[in-house]
Amino acid sequence: MESSRRSFLKIAGISALGLGAKPVLDVLASSGEHEATSKPEIKKGKDALTAKRWGLVIDTRKLQSEEDLKPMIEVCDKIHNIPDLENKNHEIKWIWTEEFHHIFPTQGHEFLDEEVENLSFLTLCNHCENPACVRVCPTKATFKREDGIVLMDFHRCIGCRFCMAACPYGSRSFNFRDPRPFIKEQNPEFPTRSKGVVEKCNFCAERLAVGKLPACVEVSNGALTFGDLDDPESEVRKVLRNNYTIRRKPALGAGPSVFYII
Repeated sequence: MESSRRSFLKIAGISALGLGAKPVLDVLASSGEHEATSKPEIKKGKDALTAKRWGLVIDTRKLQSEEDLKPMIEVCDKIHNIPDLENKNHEIKWIWTEEFHHIFPTQGHEFLDEEVENLSFLTLCNHCENPACVRVCPTKATFKREDGIVLMDFHRCIGCRFCMAACPYGSRSFNFRDPRPFIKEQNPEFPTRSKGVVEKCNFCAERLAVGKLPACVEVSNGALTFGDLDDPESEVRKVLRNNYTIRRKPALGAGPSVFYII
């Protein structure tokens, strides 16, 4: 107990000084406590879908209106117990919409097609190849699986929000209040979260474990393609070969696993 208290005070003190996430990690590493226990695993059934690196392609040509996007957002909210909060500053978002200049701030220009400029784009966690959120998490509540999916252990999250500061895509939400009273229809098969916990899209890892595609992909009418980026014969690789795609903020080197056909 005394050791845990000392470690907490070290983290709190360094955070207050504003020295950033790396010194915090250094403190934990020097005390040997950054070597967290084994990561939680989602139990996989015999029909589980597997890949070396999961990836998603979004064909924006097939998503031309808010009505086209609505089913994907609604099904994600429903199965993942995402609360409906009136205060937009407290909003929890796993998959949502943004305009071109917000989602691709470095890839626009003055002659950008007007239709593309005014289009709404689906936005979600990019499940990066080199996720900054994983590197800065002091408790390893955020971790990357071998198949490329970046997951959250809600019980291990201490609410420090280092991962939110590190994510260059704004893909994480923080529960400023208990979300449970604001869930319209609770799904008993997926855990609810508590106040003070960070959360985000998980590529429907719980569905992959039982042989199902992500819910947003299932209701997308072919606009979303999901598959193994490391398999040259996978459907997602075929789509990437036959179409020009872009990723968000490519110069950062994060290596997003979400691609957009514009």
